[in-house]
Amino acid sequence: MTTFGGMWRGNQSSTISWSLAIYLPALVSKPNEATSVNQRALFLVNRRARKGPAKLAEAIGLLKQAGFELIEELIEPGRSLTEVMQQHRQQVDLVIVGGGDGTLNAAIAGLVDTQLPLGILPLGTANDLARTLNIPTDLAAACQIIANGKQERIDLGWVNGQYFFNVASLGLSVQITRQLNQEMKRHWGVLAYGVAALRVLLHSRPFSVELRLNRGEPIQMKTVQVAVGNGRYYGGGMTVAKRATIDDQQLDVYSLNIKHWWQMLLILPAMRTGNHTSWSFVQHYRCREVEVFTRRRQAINTDGEITCQTPAHFRVVPQAIAVFVPTV
Repeated sequence: MTTFGGMWRGNQSSTISWSLAIYLPALVSKPNEATSVNQRALFLVNRRARKGPAKLAEAIGLLKQAGFELIEELIEPGRSLTEVMQQHRQQVDLVIVGGGDGTLNAAIAGLVDTQLPLGILPLGTANDLARTLNIPTDLAAACQIIANGKQERIDLGWVNGQYFFNVASLGLSVQITRQLNQEMKRHWGVLAYGVAALRVLLHSRPFSVELRLNRGEPIQMKTVQVAVGNGRYYGGGMTVAKRATIDDQQLDVYSLNIKHWWQMLLILPAMRTGNHTSWSFVQHYRCREVEVFTRRRQAINTDGEITCQTPAHFRVVPQAIAVFVPTV
């Protein structure tokens, strides 16, 4: 297997803000092969994604130019992506999702259930999963990757019943997520993460946490953030760890055991490359599962959405789904 460098909502009450599902024949067939066999796809687009409304017409035009026949179906509010995929699983051969990491996260449970391969059109703010898979934000190039038909299977993370592609975390990142909103993302783009981080950094306080890796002995520490990475990138291009990939069947866990807010500023440049794990006040572990306990319940952020809380059991789900990736 190629090593990539660099909401889940299950069957629950996920309210869908997506507006469009489209069937389309695509030039994809067997994994790792490009063929001329037309196949049908369910195309899900989040109109609330940062680039969604503007890019939707362009995406449809590009797909038509490539010879795709588009059949549109309106998704009613209140229906989950899992239900939509289950409804059409016998009529389609793949799913294409246009949106950001939150949109993709909402599709995970349906992808796991139906085992339909995933095509990605990065229309969000951070697009960290696309970055991990080397899928460009250029729409024409992203469409061509799906048309070429090469598939690879990737791992998923799982915590307390919630799947995630990139990272699940508690502490500072949750506070940042609570500061972020659609208006900030639209105005600042990926810089919105930095703006939100500055707002919460001065008010962050360490909390006690206990980790148990692979059901081993407890590790206790004071931290401002614990992050559990399945993919490589998160938070608009931050790197989980230097060696992190999305197909290594491992979780990368790091804890920021900082005591002063200015220490966070010191390591920020290193967090872009994954070298932050070499700092003395950053603890880094690799494992297949980890349990996290805190004295007070801490909310957990999965791919940018607050979904559950501690105590938490994280694990990797190896080769869980197939995605379309670049041929080189």
